Amino acid sequence: METTKQNTTSFYDYQQKDITTIFDSIQNKQNRKLLYQLPTGGGKTVVFSEIARRYIEQFGKKVMILTHRNELCKQTSTTLKKLTVQNRIISSKTKNFTNNSSCYVAMVETVRNRIKAKKINTKDVGLVIIDEAHHNSFRKLTRKFKHAFVIGATATPFSSDISKPMNRYYDSLLMGESIADLINKGFLAKPKSYIYEVELNSLKTGIHGDFTVSSSNELYGSEAMQELLIRAYTENAKGKKTLIFNNGIAVSQQVETLFKANGIPIRHLDNKTTDEERKEILKWFKKTKNAVLTSVSILTTGFDEPSIKHVILNRATTSITLYHQMIGRGARRLRSKKTFGITDLGNNIKRFGAWDAPMDWKYIFDHPDTFAKQMHYQVSSNSSFQSHTLTPEIRSQFSRTLELTFDIDSYYHEAIDTEKKPKTVIQQSIRQQAKMCLDNADSLSHAIALAEALIPETEWRVKQYVKCLEHASTNYKNWLMQDYQDRLKGLIKKLYPRLHAPSLQVG
Repeated sequence: METTKQNTTSFYDYQQKDITTIFDSIQNKQNRKLLYQLPTGGGKTVVFSEIARRYIEQFGKKVMILTHRNELCKQTSTTLKKLTVQNRIISSKTKNFTNNSSCYVAMVETVRNRIKAKKINTKDVGLVIIDEAHHNSFRKLTRKFKHAFVIGATATPFSSDISKPMNRYYDSLLMGESIADLINKGFLAKPKSYIYEVELNSLKTGIHGDFTVSSSNELYGSEAMQELLIRAYTENAKGKKTLIFNNGIAVSQQVETLFKANGIPIRHLDNKTTDEERKEILKWFKKTKNAVLTSVSILTTGFDEPSIKHVILNRATTSITLYHQMIGRGARRLRSKKTFGITDLGNNIKRFGAWDAPMDWKYIFDHPDTFAKQMHYQVSSNSSFQSHTLTPEIRSQFSRTLELTFDIDSYYHEAIDTEKKPKTVIQQSIRQQAKMCLDNADSLSHAIALAEALIPETEWRVKQYVKCLEHASTNYKNWLMQDYQDRLKGLIKKLYPRLHAPSLQVG
């Protein structure tokens, strides 16, 4: 069996403290399944690699390190070698599984298949380390290592599947240094956030709880959102190495086209990009000073480029793990980089709080159901219109408009609080919809047709307004609906000549 050589690597104080605490638990045989939390950029891989080295040295048993991405396998193997731990990567291309190594690094599916083929004797493994432990792909596999000590490592100890909480599979949680402390001590760069309030009512959640790609493409692919993105980049990140995260490939490709048209050096990357092209793109990104890289979640883990100075969240997410992973890509500290920028175009900071704000991970680990309900409330309360969404057919006709809905209830209460007449709410609503029609029309007749297309939205607004009045009759509601439509079309006809050449007439 291969053994480790003398290790001379030094560790930061907080890493050394965590290494000692974790190894004490192993020696004392306490909490055989321990979950370790440390922020992205804090050096989780270094910590658990040193744990592996010490374990092999002291107990002489094998260590199995599990990851969910091939890039993470390679990175972990490299870190282990720097700590003088000789190791083997078990990949799908590995023809013969050798039993003469003390440490193995592998992806979950590969290990599962090797165990099934009886090429791995799980009884020989004394320590199992799971990287990115919040993923549920590790859940069943750990049962195969019945007698092993299990250490899970993650920046966010909250399961990606709420029906399978992490406290069901781990006995206890060890929290490492906080993001704020790592910033204050100079290990991570300090963030500066730029927040743009975006109307997300058209987004739909899928079976896994996050916003669907299709609804995200519909919103973020709109002309209004594309214009907001380029404006936000110009205001906050122009000339800085920037990473843009999107939810859909179609939008990321649109972003690439948009930025190229504006003379900005940019490349697009997604999970369909070949390995060779991926390497070429990342090499270009590393060497190009003001490069922009637009991607679809693929760079949230297994990617480390400290020279990134700005991160743009061109998407919304309900996943606190993804939120931390995306921002963490820009948090690496350099001598020439003490700060980095975050542009949020998905109300994510409002949903989760500032990236560097204190997080009670122990509470989240102990009470995952309560936290999940709080997050659901945050998603629902981001917009007053979650129960009322415009159809894609209607939204597609107003691609030049960013905010399509109008919070009747909020405007009504504001009017009452400021002693204005309630009818001013209807006036404001009509003005907003008239602007929508005028901004998206090519002719006056087109603008009038757009007003007709808005009838379902208009009916909803009138209904909400009548509810606010409490005692309004059905006849009043019917009259108001017709009056609203007449006034909307009248305002469009009045304003159109001022905005266009007077020679243009109704088609």
